[in-house]
Amino acid sequence: MMFTTLPIPFSGSITRFVATNSCSFVPPLPPRLHPPLRGNHRPPGTYRSLCCTENSSSSTLQQYSYMESSKESQEYNSNLYPHIEPYSTGFLKVSDIHTLYWEQSGNPNGHPVVFLHGGPGAGTSASNRRFFDPDFYRIILFDQRGAGKSTPHACLEENTTWDLVDDIEKLREHLEIPEWQVFGGSWGSTLALAYSQSHPDKVTGIILRGIFLLRKKELDWFYEGGAAAIFPDAWEPFRDFIPENERDNFIFAYNKRLNSDDIDVQISAAKIWTAWELMTAHLMQNEENIKRGEDDNFSLAFARIENHYFVNKGFLPSSSQLLDNVDKIRHIKTVIVQGRYDVCCPMMSAWDLHKAWPEAEFKVIPDAGHSANEPGIAAALVATNEKFKSLLRPGAA
Repeated sequence: MMFTTLPIPFSGSITRFVATNSCSFVPPLPPRLHPPLRGNHRPPGTYRSLCCTENSSSSTLQQYSYMESSKESQEYNSNLYPHIEPYSTGFLKVSDIHTLYWEQSGNPNGHPVVFLHGGPGAGTSASNRRFFDPDFYRIILFDQRGAGKSTPHACLEENTTWDLVDDIEKLREHLEIPEWQVFGGSWGSTLALAYSQSHPDKVTGIILRGIFLLRKKELDWFYEGGAAAIFPDAWEPFRDFIPENERDNFIFAYNKRLNSDDIDVQISAAKIWTAWELMTAHLMQNEENIKRGEDDNFSLAFARIENHYFVNKGFLPSSSQLLDNVDKIRHIKTVIVQGRYDVCCPMMSAWDLHKAWPEAEFKVIPDAGHSANEPGIAAALVATNEKFKSLLRPGAA
């Protein structure tokens, strides 16, 4: 497979933050890195988990470039991989109501990685496979309950965060995977944290993008007028769909319409809800992305499921649930990628997670918003997967 190798950072602009004297979140590199084996792959489960050996004891922060601090800066491919097709697909019945679509692509004997899509309700797409080297990774994608090809479509019944956490475990067991890397962005970062904190022994490493902790201040920012200060043109159609006497809580006002007995009302509300998010997802608005919201099926699942989770506060016991349980996964090698100008999931959440978890590598992309498909974010995600490849040495005990 041909690709161009680019040095990171881009003109030194991508930064990361670490705790002084803390456990290094980039384990010391061996004298010679072990590249992925091509043609003679190790079976799943023979790779070392990427872990720290001790917790941080200092809150003093240093800032330095994304390049390795060693004398010889390591270069990693940062280009998306070519489109590939799955080598296997299927449906997994996870409850009396729900059946999930899943697929596998890449190397059947490679290191397993599970991709957790955003929304909730957005579903997966073929482009999600491109963040991973198909010669090295066994790439697992699935559509969460009610989303994408999973059935029943846009169903809210038995659809909670903890149902999804259980589903991920059922899928891992179904595919006979001992442990895997977890990759999630936006809502996928929320779910990745919840799953990893519930099953830390099954996770070899975590990559998070566009951190969303499902706290009230995050929901208020995006759905109650905060982000309108930056995107007033996109906000006004979202606002004006709701009568003035119901504008004290847009999430609840949309909930009533997204669950209307009139399917036309549901679809109208869903399209406007979806358009608001898609119009704010990029630093520079992306017309191709915005057009996704014109599809009735996509927008209905996206808006209904997302709103359902937000009305119910993510089904989390407390607003600080994911921060309070960082100790359960502090030892797992983790990288956080965050767009500086992310309007959907503002950097305050990634910063709060970083402060609670300084052992995790923190990459701020200075010229990006929310979407994983923005050039700087996509490059950082690919490069991070490449770094994980170099640290997952075959045959380690």
